[in-house]
Amino acid sequence: MAGLIVAIVVLVFLVILFARTIRIVPQARAGIVERLGRYHRTLSPGLTVLMPFVDRLKPLIDLREQVVSFPPQPVITADNLVVQIDTVLYFTVNDARSATYEVANPLQAIEQITVTTLRNVIGSLSLEDALTSRDHINAQLRGVLDEATSKWGIRINRVEIKSIDPPGTIQEAMEKQMRAERDRRAAILNAEGVKQSQILTAEGQKQAAVLTAEGEKQAAVLRAEGQSKAIETVFRAIHEGKPDRQLLSYQYLQMLPQLARGDANKVFVIPSEFADAFGGIAKAFSESQNSDAPGITSERRNSGTPEIAAESGNRGTPEIASESGNSSAR
Repeated sequence: MAGLIVAIVVLVFLVILFARTIRIVPQARAGIVERLGRYHRTLSPGLTVLMPFVDRLKPLIDLREQVVSFPPQPVITADNLVVQIDTVLYFTVNDARSATYEVANPLQAIEQITVTTLRNVIGSLSLEDALTSRDHINAQLRGVLDEATSKWGIRINRVEIKSIDPPGTIQEAMEKQMRAERDRRAAILNAEGVKQSQILTAEGQKQAAVLTAEGEKQAAVLRAEGQSKAIETVFRAIHEGKPDRQLLSYQYLQMLPQLARGDANKVFVIPSEFADAFGGIAKAFSESQNSDAPGITSERRNSGTPEIAAESGNRGTPEIASESGNSSAR
C-alpha cells in the first residue's frame, strides 16, 4: 500500500515536471522567460523546453495589431470652447521584452499619453481649425505618441479622431451659419445665372441688330445701284435719241403735276429756262392752229400765250402756268 502511494506521488510529480518543462507558444505570440527572477530569453512561436522550478514563463504577449478606443475626453480649444473628442488608436508590440519591463500597464500608459497629447494639439487650434484639420491632428498625434511609446517596444500605427462634439449652443450657431452660407451660395448661383442669361440675351439682340443693319445696308446699296443703273440707262437712251429742246421742255411740263401731288410739296422752284420752254411750246401750238384756221383774228394771235395758259390750267396746273407767265414777264 505504501509503495502504491509513492508511485502515485512520483507519477504526479513527473506530470507536473513535464507540464512545467514543455511549453507551446502560439503564432503571433511572444513569451518572456525569467530564470531565477531575471530575464533570460524571449520565446518565439513553437515548442520550447524550460528548466523546471528554475525558469518561469510570464503571460504571453500578443504581437498582432491592436485597437484601443478611448472614452470621449473634454478638451479646451484655443478660443476657450470645451469640446468632447473621441479617439481610436491602433498599435503593435514590436519588442516583447520592452513592453514587459519598461512599462507596467501599456494600455493605461498609452491612454494617458494620448489624452495629454490630444489636449496639447487641440489647445493650439481654434474650433473651426480643429473641425477642418483632422488629418493634421491625426498626423501630429501619431508622431508624438510614436516617439513616446517607442521605448516601450510599442509602435503607434495610426490615430483616428472619431468625433469632435462642440457644445449644443455652438452646434446651433454652426448650423445657422451653414444654412446662411448655403443660402448665400444659392443666391450667388442664381445671380450668376441671371447675369449669364442677360448677357446672352444682349448678345443675341446685338447680333440681331447688326444683322438687321447689314441687311438694310445691303438693301440700300442695291437700291442705290439699281437707281444708278436706271439713271444711266435713261441718260444713255436720251443722249442716243438726241432730243431737241422743245421735247425736253414738254417732258418737264408733264412731270410738274406729279410733283404737285405730294402732300409735303408746298413750294416749287421753277428754273429760269421755264419761260423759254413755255414760249417755244406756245409758239408751236400757235403755228399749228394758224395752219389749220387761216381766218383767225389778230386779237387771238396776240393772246396765244394766255389761251395756252388756260389749256394748261385745264390740265390741272393753272397756278404753275400763271407763275410761269409772271416769271417770264419779269
